[in-house]
Amino acid sequence: MTSHVWPSGGRHLWPSGATSAVQSHARGHLVYAAGGVLAVHSERGTSIVPANRVAWTPAGFTHHHRAHGETDMRIVFLAPSLARLVPDRPAVFLASDLAREVLLALTGPRNYDGSTAGYSRAARSRLLRVLVDELREAPEQPLHLPEPRDDRLRALARILRETPAENATLAGLGRTVGAGARTLSRLLHDELGMTFYEWRTQLRVHHALVLLAEGHDTVRIASACGWANPSSFIAAFTRIIGTTPGRYRTDHRSHSGNSPLPRTTGSPD
Repeated sequence: MTSHVWPSGGRHLWPSGATSAVQSHARGHLVYAAGGVLAVHSERGTSIVPANRVAWTPAGFTHHHRAHGETDMRIVFLAPSLARLVPDRPAVFLASDLAREVLLALTGPRNYDGSTAGYSRAARSRLLRVLVDELREAPEQPLHLPEPRDDRLRALARILRETPAENATLAGLGRTVGAGARTLSRLLHDELGMTFYEWRTQLRVHHALVLLAEGHDTVRIASACGWANPSSFIAAFTRIIGTTPGRYRTDHRSHSGNSPLPRTTGSPD
């Protein structure tokens, strides 16, 4: 693992499977994966951060990160005056081309290599404001899965995460976790604001993003995630992510900003 951290941000190159310590920060922060896929686990749930998304974790939220695939993680901390302009809960936003370029600029080598071309405080402030303005205009994405509170939903979530290809009905799964389908449907609506079908599809797409980062093909991913055929997987993935798995993989590679880091080892965020 290679890392560099400075007061306003950081960059970590992580091997697949690397996990940060559980922590919280006095300032909220944005996380972007210039390469690979990040999972951000907080007390409120899990956010998946592919290359065209940005995750926001407010100040004080306990969280940890996990890398899927070789991951180039970028971090930008926001001062309270900017943090108040974005949600007071974890969220995932679509990254516009401009937002992505600003994130890469704010976390690129000129921030930590001692270059005389480094950004002035005024220039950094302007870039941060542009970034926040872009996020305020961006729609929130359905890539943050809230963590259920009810023990029966938690048990159901464990089953679906461990066996995403499971195609049992809600009634069948309910017998395993000790609740009827009507009760589970009500809990899903009240706690998560989703139907069972929507929730399971979200969980499967999360898993599909991880498998894409690990290099698996569409046929393998469709089967591993419980879709009857690749075309059904492609349709569901496109509806949630906004692009096909093949285009996502291509765009992800082209968006990666994998210029090498200096060999400075530090603690990952």
